[in-house]
Amino acid sequence: MEELREQLNAQKQEKQLPSWYKWVIVGLCFIMVMLCLGFCSSPYSWYINYIVPYLGVPESLYSIGKSIRFITTAVVNLFFGFLVSKFGTKKLILTGLCCLIGSMLCNAFATDLSLIYVGGVLLGLGLAWTTTTIVGFVVNQWCKENKGTIMGAILASNGLGSTIATFALKPVIERTATSFKTSYIIVAITLACVAVLILFFYKDKPKKFGEPVEKPGKKKAKRGQSWTGIEFKEAIRKPYFYVALVCIFFTGMVLQSITGVATPHLQNVGLDKSFVDVTIIVHSVALITFKFLTGFMYDKWGLRKTITTCAISGVIVMVLLALVSNSALGMVYAITYSVFSSLALPLETIMLPIYANDLFGEKAYGKTLGLFVSVNTAGYALGAPLASLCKDISGSYVFSFFLGAALMTVIVIVMQFVINASKRERKRVVEKEEAERLAIEQEQEVAAN
Repeated sequence: MEELREQLNAQKQEKQLPSWYKWVIVGLCFIMVMLCLGFCSSPYSWYINYIVPYLGVPESLYSIGKSIRFITTAVVNLFFGFLVSKFGTKKLILTGLCCLIGSMLCNAFATDLSLIYVGGVLLGLGLAWTTTTIVGFVVNQWCKENKGTIMGAILASNGLGSTIATFALKPVIERTATSFKTSYIIVAITLACVAVLILFFYKDKPKKFGEPVEKPGKKKAKRGQSWTGIEFKEAIRKPYFYVALVCIFFTGMVLQSITGVATPHLQNVGLDKSFVDVTIIVHSVALITFKFLTGFMYDKWGLRKTITTCAISGVIVMVLLALVSNSALGMVYAITYSVFSSLALPLETIMLPIYANDLFGEKAYGKTLGLFVSVNTAGYALGAPLASLCKDISGSYVFSFFLGAALMTVIVIVMQFVINASKRERKRVVEKEEAERLAIEQEQEVAAN
């Protein structure tokens, strides 16, 4: 009751920031994701052929740094709700940028694997506090409508950043045997510039902000809007909470394992390298488009239709990828995969904040989002080894593609039950809030008379 009283009185409070300031925040998030993911994460494979010979170590030992990154991100996201409530988003973002700068410098000046592994830890920390998790939380705070579209636009900037990095960093890396050092330093300087922008222009959302508080029940809620939700301690007592976690884990495992081996699979079946390079470019462009469209689809269609569309697309393209061969039809399958696999991938990025908000609401949002991203990242770490194991056993990745298609089919079916359970809980909460609100209004009317 007290919480509802505060919400009703919020409209009478003085505004500290104009409502348009949220677009400044959205713009800063766009720049941050574009450069943090596009410059720090996407170019990872470009450095391998230069830094491994320089250090004189096996590639398998060097790649442990990437595993450390995923493990770090998974672990730190478990505490995201606690950290963001204690320190706020601005401090976490600035700390994340400092970690990324440190990671780039570790890689630039490494003379053995110890600094590479330290860099992996810092990279995991930095990306946890500057990309999907924190951006999902920020958008949920500042934007009460069209969250999916805004999230899609911000996270689509990863593809733009990767494209810029292709032209800006790749030539530097390939210039000499040690030019990768220069590239890392350039990235570190770029991130420092982003940190300056965040320091001066980013603000944690104030309690008094230029947005009216809407009364539930007065009009039909729009898709993409927030709802009060349930407390985290109540959410973890719901069986569908754990079912959602399992689905998110397997989604991350399947999609990361399939996309991670798609390029070598196309080469293994005999397709020309130049054609494979074309599929990579097509995939990057399609990913930018579909990340934005997925968010837009959620705002227009809702959660059920969006995840069903994405998951079915994933099932189809996995089957097509398994059927690829060195033939004209096989090339059609490969191009189709490169385009429409990008419609499935938002299930492991954009949809995680949407899951947290749509299924459980704002009260549990921070903790739920952190846990969802952590579980999803754990799926990443398991997916690639499983795909490799399938290849070792059967001699190709085909079995893993069919297995992935089967798992995604099960996931999309099970998620329907999760959504149904969530809708029932949401209806109960909204009806209870409306009853309490009416009681308060009647109480105020009696007091006024």
